[in-house]
Amino acid sequence: MNNILVIFKKQIIDTFKNKSILLQVILYPVITLVMEALVRPEGMPAHYYTKMFSAMYVGMTPLISMTSIIAEEKEKNTLRVLLMSNVKPWQYLTGIGAYVWVIFMFGTGVMATAIEPAHIPFYLLIMGLSAIVSIAIGACVGINAKNQMSATSQGSMVMLMLSFLPMLAMFNDGIAKVANFVYTQHVRAMLDEMSFSALKLDGAIIVAVNTILAVALFIAAYRKKGLE
Repeated sequence: MNNILVIFKKQIIDTFKNKSILLQVILYPVITLVMEALVRPEGMPAHYYTKMFSAMYVGMTPLISMTSIIAEEKEKNTLRVLLMSNVKPWQYLTGIGAYVWVIFMFGTGVMATAIEPAHIPFYLLIMGLSAIVSIAIGACVGINAKNQMSATSQGSMVMLMLSFLPMLAMFNDGIAKVANFVYTQHVRAMLDEMSFSALKLDGAIIVAVNTILAVALFIAAYRKKGLE
């Protein structure tokens, strides 16, 4: 437990040195609040921007943050030093994952100020659970990547698919059919209604399959490459 806390605290300190992760955390919350306050065309559904950007945020920030941290520490040999200092791989991954989840939920909490107080618990629950899936995917990409450049390239492709498909699906039926196979699309649907009732049986199955696949890919990547 102490090693996990050490990793967690280390990442908090490193956040202020890693501007890309800091930007990932604050970008969508700031954009969301600005759009909600200043861009309100007549007839637009309530909290339109918050719901749309939330699905993008959960598909982008936890994934790319996890990928960047692991790839950077592998490339700089920081990770090797940690593992030689009695920090076990599972402790490292737990510490990093917990850190990414906490900073993501901080940004999510900022975005939640734009919706009705009665909906905030449901909103935070859905965002928090969905972030765990994105973190697993990000860890998988970070473990597989040879260096930071390849991690950024691979992570960006996955991130774009998960974060932008739900938004594009709103304007194109063909894209909506493709987006239906990714969990962020169903996250957006639940946030639109602010209710679990928006998650139909097929959607629940897809979310479950996405979750199982993310965990399975992470386990496979870890067993194949570890953290070396």
